[in-house]
Amino acid sequence: MRVARFLTPLLFAAALFAQHTYTLADIENGGRLYLANCTVCHGPDGDLQPGVNLGRGKFRRASSDDELEQIITKGIPGTGMPSHDLTPQQVESVVAYLRSMAASGHSTLPSGNAARGKAIFEGKGECLNCHRVHGSGSYSGPDLSDIGLVRRTAELEKSLVDPNAEILPDNRVVHVVTKDGKEMTARLLNADTLALLVLDAQGQLHSYSKSDLREYSLMKDSSMPSYKGKLTTQEMGDVVSYMASLKGAETR
Repeated sequence: MRVARFLTPLLFAAALFAQHTYTLADIENGGRLYLANCTVCHGPDGDLQPGVNLGRGKFRRASSDDELEQIITKGIPGTGMPSHDLTPQQVESVVAYLRSMAASGHSTLPSGNAARGKAIFEGKGECLNCHRVHGSGSYSGPDLSDIGLVRRTAELEKSLVDPNAEILPDNRVVHVVTKDGKEMTARLLNADTLALLVLDAQGQLHSYSKSDLREYSLMKDSSMPSYKGKLTTQEMGDVVSYMASLKGAETR
């Protein structure tokens, strides 16, 4: 499993920083909760609040896992840090994710320029051939209009260098062949015991009954190419800077 291959080493590194032992499932669950509850204020890299850098293990009022759990649960009176209605297990998983962030490393690319990155993204990188940003581009890959809200810069770098390292469920691609010989490769949106729902590059939805298919299979590798050797490190730094700037609302 690619997610396991990418994250398992973090479990050992995180143990150097944490007072508790966490599992891969704890980290994955914590990542989802962090995305839903924390990124608006702290950002995906955890560095949006002055004096706090969650992604590097820098906390102003906590030095232990138990203190972090108390802050997440009760908040900090008189500050913008609210309390959270989470179970103790959920709070512990958020702490597990914070510890893994600090242990997982950070982008190694040089500081980038978002304007240059946009030009590379739309030009040399040919990224709009698969992705959409603010209504422009293809539906073959995920819409990246808000990617800067949900992915860390280190994760953006990883996706450019090694797209196969982590393939998220929303990015799965399926190849189908109908009984009359028609073929399609498209993004898989949903699957159950009876049918598949896919989205093609033009944004059209297609529903297939499994009984009408000769075969279907999930693609093992990402359809995204690696840009290692295709872009310079500075160009990749510029592209990552541009992607990190995509927060949903279009800026001009």
